[in-house]
Amino acid sequence: MQHPIVADKELIGYCGLYCGACKRYLGGKCPGCAKNEKALWCKTRSCCKEKKISSCADCTDFASASDCKKFNNLFSKMFGLIFRSNRQGCIDRIKKVGLEKFAAEMAGKKKHSLPK
Repeated sequence: MQHPIVADKELIGYCGLYCGACKRYLGGKCPGCAKNEKALWCKTRSCCKEKKISSCADCTDFASASDCKKFNNLFSKMFGLIFRSNRQGCIDRIKKVGLEKFAAEMAGKKKHSLPK
């Protein structure tokens, strides 16, 4: 099932990536971060769910998400390098414009992440 790219704040991953423009989500191979119950390996997702926050942009434990070891770990660094994604940039943008505007911007750009 092919999903269209739409602006939906529910499709913003806990780490700031926009699932609504991800190839796996669009191709029906992933339900998106919030609904992916198999993503138990993701420490960022687990932490945000535990704190009942919508993304790392809402976390008050750190001045920058990059200071958090759950957000900034070896796996996430490799993921960012391979997919050229800028999760910290996404989190910063969410803090600045909010979830709805961020989702609209990312859907308009048809991008899952801001570039590095």
